[in-house]
Amino acid sequence: MSDDDKRDDRWTTGPELTPEQARQAREGSPADAAAAGAEPSGYEDAETLRERQRLAQLAMMDRWIDGVLVEQRRSRRWKLFFRFFFALLILASLSTTFYGLFVAPGAAAPAGRHLGVVEVKGVIDSESPASAQRVIEGLERAWKADQAKAVVLHINSPGGSPVQSQRIFDAVMRLREEGGKPIIAVVEDIGASGAYYVAAAADEIVAAPASLVGSIGVIHAGFGFEEAIERLGVERRVFTAGENKAFLDPFSDISRSQHRFWQEVLATTHQQFIDDVREGRGDRLADDERLFSGLIWTGEQAQALGLVDELGSLDTLARRFDGARLQDYTPRLDPFERISRQFGRVAAEWVGLPQAAAPVRYQLP
Repeated sequence: MSDDDKRDDRWTTGPELTPEQARQAREGSPADAAAAGAEPSGYEDAETLRERQRLAQLAMMDRWIDGVLVEQRRSRRWKLFFRFFFALLILASLSTTFYGLFVAPGAAAPAGRHLGVVEVKGVIDSESPASAQRVIEGLERAWKADQAKAVVLHINSPGGSPVQSQRIFDAVMRLREEGGKPIIAVVEDIGASGAYYVAAAADEIVAAPASLVGSIGVIHAGFGFEEAIERLGVERRVFTAGENKAFLDPFSDISRSQHRFWQEVLATTHQQFIDDVREGRGDRLADDERLFSGLIWTGEQAQALGLVDELGSLDTLARRFDGARLQDYTPRLDPFERISRQFGRVAAEWVGLPQAAAPVRYQLP
């Protein structure tokens, strides 16, 4: 190394430093290095500091602008998604409505001899798929179909509303009196209470040996919470006009006279049930006092009591009619209508709104 290089080398010139002073000088501590006698390093003038601050502010501004742009792009994507979703929902609704209005009702009856089937599934209620309006509409369509050899009520129901059951019973009896083709009720798993009310109007009832049939009775079930709220220190406030207006309130006591009155209502409704079953079944019913006690029997037991005419199923019935095909005449359900009805029912239960269903039921408990 030349002498000039040595003069320019800060490690070989200047005062001798201790190891601690040398370490502080390497770490760039100008104050310590100056105190040790070494030349300060890393000094920056005010202009350089200002330039660095300006560059840091610009970098921070760039990051903020990038964040805003990213958020805008994300918001724009969500807007596009929701617009597409609602457009798809509207398109599906319009398609379903168009199908229900123009395609399903206008479907032509199938060619060839067949059995016109009308489904009675689930609880019989004005807001259920087994409503009187829907079942009667299917009955009328099957009855008017020239190629239908018979009208078949395919029943799989525990019963339900007395009024809805009576409406279907009256419609079946009216068609039965017109004559022209048989009306046959086929019980699948269960045809009890209000469902048997409907079946009793048919010319013939067919059930499987293990089907549950009968339950000719009326039920009203509730709870009495008057003592519970007293123990909790809760005061029930009910305002009525009429001393018996709230006698079915579960939080109020019921008097003996009110109990007798309500039992008379149930007995009257029960007698209506009995009279219509006797009208529909006639002399086929056995002389057994248990028939109208609310008991339920298997299909095999029900046949011995005259509640059922034949043991079988839809398949055996089709074979009896020379292998005739089964054609469903039950009106189609609008899926959006079903969803809206179910949503409305659940919402009403959550907010405590009263339901339209009758408290008296032709239904299994």
